[in-house]
Amino acid sequence: MKKVAIIGAGISGLFIANLFKKNPNYQITIYEKNILIALEEGYGVQLSVNSIKLLNKIGFEKLKIKEKFTPEKVNFYSIENSNKICELDIADFNSDDCKYTTLKRSSLINFLKTDLESFIKTGYNISNIEHQDKMIKISFENGEVKECDYLIISDGIFSKSKRLISKSEAKTRYNNTLAIRGILNKSPENIDSKNISLFLGSDFHYVIYPVSPNGELNFIAIMKYQLSLEEQKNFSLFSDNLFIKKVLEKFPPKNKGLLDDLKELKIFPVFVSENFYKLQNDNIHFIGDAFFAFPPSFAQGASQSIEGAYELFKSIENNTEINFLKNRVNKTKMVNIRSKFNQFAFHLSNPFTTFVRNFFLRRLVKNKKFLESYLGKIYKN
Repeated sequence: MKKVAIIGAGISGLFIANLFKKNPNYQITIYEKNILIALEEGYGVQLSVNSIKLLNKIGFEKLKIKEKFTPEKVNFYSIENSNKICELDIADFNSDDCKYTTLKRSSLINFLKTDLESFIKTGYNISNIEHQDKMIKISFENGEVKECDYLIISDGIFSKSKRLISKSEAKTRYNNTLAIRGILNKSPENIDSKNISLFLGSDFHYVIYPVSPNGELNFIAIMKYQLSLEEQKNFSLFSDNLFIKKVLEKFPPKNKGLLDDLKELKIFPVFVSENFYKLQNDNIHFIGDAFFAFPPSFAQGASQSIEGAYELFKSIENNTEINFLKNRVNKTKMVNIRSKFNQFAFHLSNPFTTFVRNFFLRRLVKNKKFLESYLGKIYKN
């Protein structure tokens, strides 16, 4: 029996643990540095059909219907005048058992860890990784030392495990944007609360979608915002009331009424990966944001984490690990390019370029060939 150690109990780590658990040839242990697994209660996540198909392999279709929503459209609006630009029918990519889904992140995490409680060790902060022949020795700050045949690293964009292996800082960069996140108790006027609403503006966009049967909606805004190197490293800054007030003052004037209805408001800097770290060993692998973190403008972060975890599991199960990195890098590059382009297009400020964008957007959302190329290649695995 092969021992599999998973560092980090986030979406990708918990998902791949569920896959290994179903195979009697593997013994899994999940090591989480925090005492409690972060649920981020209330905040939402979007899952496209490529990840729903894979989640169904571990019983996601049985999750209570009241805990998940299946929006059929993305409605595009202008922040400037609140007019609807167009709508994208995402239901075209659905099947009977795989539908675009929105839900609370906490609901997804709770589902993923339901059958894993006995395999999760919390309060295990990794301190060293040592490769010995075909085995890997991992040490923790609590003094414990463990050995495994496979080490799967899923401890986020600022992966400590990656730094330990590369002996340097994991290469990330500030995306020159802040994320403003919160929960809306009620739907803003003139929007369809059963579907996804995407508002486009100058150096700013925000998304609203359903996450709760009592009418709560997830709110996430991405705002262009310059930070000094010192500010980027000072994470206490983002909970400082003066800083929050300064950021919210830049909120589009016509939409400031939304702030009055937001609860659990949180502001954080958006960091993205600069490149891929290529390991020389076939039994140490990265998944999730530890593998690569995208700009949050294509709603593929969670879905790609799940897809990458599944690809890694199958490659280990079939002894084809050598192909995993190449295949995942190719798909990740495709998603990253689209994410960057979306952010650029969403944040246009010049009236003429905005007019041109809206003109083409109205046509492209109806163009089946374009949608199959732009979205279909991502939504199919």
